[in-house]
Amino acid sequence: MTAVTVGQAEFRSVLGHFCTGVTVVTGRHGDTLAGFACQSFAALSLDPPLVLFCPARTSRSWPVLAAAGKFAVNVLAEDQQEVSAVFGARGEDKFARVGWTPAPSGAPLLDGALTWIDCALETVHEAGDHYVVIGRVTALGAPSDARPLLFHRGRYAVTEPAQDALAALMPWPRPDDWL
Repeated sequence: MTAVTVGQAEFRSVLGHFCTGVTVVTGRHGDTLAGFACQSFAALSLDPPLVLFCPARTSRSWPVLAAAGKFAVNVLAEDQQEVSAVFGARGEDKFARVGWTPAPSGAPLLDGALTWIDCALETVHEAGDHYVVIGRVTALGAPSDARPLLFHRGRYAVTEPAQDALAALMPWPRPDDWL
């Protein structure tokens, strides 16, 4: 096989065409609160209920969450761009700028989020310049009817309902591998 070199700028540009939801992963270890904006979040398994997210190895928040052994994922609503910006920046007391309440785990649940997922740390894998963190879901928040905040091609975006062409092609229940 011939090795192919993929540059970081090209990689970022191409993968930027994949639309992601915007979340804020939060945790609390003792009196220390931590949180960061995270696009690399996904559902992983229904049985058992697992999710994953990918913090950078250089993250200042990740060591707090790792030490806590639990975390919450706050799914941001379309009107929470400022919340995303606060938690996407380094420094300052991020939690002083947003209201929150504790999840069952004690992790901060941000006011105005679409919903939340409370988790216990299951396992961590090293992967390049990031970690792949797997969490076991322990509690779920009720979803809001608001639209989600998305990120696409380096900008925030929101959803618009699309015609469900798949429903017309598949009038039967969707396959089991669809979450």
